Amino acid sequence: MEQSQAASTPRAVSTRGSTVDEWTEALAQSTGSPGGGAGAGVMLAVAASLMSMVAGYTEPAEGAGDGGGRDEAAAVRERAQSLRRAALALADEDSAASRAFGAAFRMDRGPEREEAIRRASVEAATSSAVLGEHAVGAIEDLAWLAADGNPALIADVVVAFGALRAAVAGARTNVSYDLASLRSAGKALEEIREQHPDLWSSVERLDAALGRIDALTAEIDDRAAPTRRGL
Repeated sequence: MEQSQAASTPRAVSTRGSTVDEWTEALAQSTGSPGGGAGAGVMLAVAASLMSMVAGYTEPAEGAGDGGGRDEAAAVRERAQSLRRAALALADEDSAASRAFGAAFRMDRGPEREEAIRRASVEAATSSAVLGEHAVGAIEDLAWLAADGNPALIADVVVAFGALRAAVAGARTNVSYDLASLRSAGKALEEIREQHPDLWSSVERLDAALGRIDALTAEIDDRAAPTRRGL
């Protein structure tokens, strides 16, 4: 009996303690932990990794004898590597928040359930907002790589923009959904806005970030997909 129960209990996974195959297999299960929020964290890590790679291949611009281009590329790479580590940690934190979120909704109806939902919703929204702010902070570094990075790697920059957009979109949607779920604890939307103004405004900031990413991607589309000009 004990062996059967152990076999049916899914093994906990983490972004840094599991293989890609193990982590995505866990993501594929109907458990919600890891879920979409953790997936957004992994997408942010992918974007950061590509940024680090492109920065590493980037030399100073011709004529930049003071080494400013090299210094900037090195700074971008260092920030990208730090972001990659932070993104993976945030993905694992979101998995934990998802478990608490699901457990709250499985409780019997009553004041304790309402409080558990409130607490879990705020914690989950906060986790996604933090991830989103990290993603927003990477946009201008990626814009610099699009303009001044190694031109041979422009396709990698576009893939990084795609991964970054997925991270921002995931964070925006999760913050919004988690805030809205507070209605299950008896809160009205206007009350939620008043009680959590920073989380509420983060949705607007993330919306603006999506627009910025789309504009930057459009600016380099002719360089990343030159054959489209003949279509």
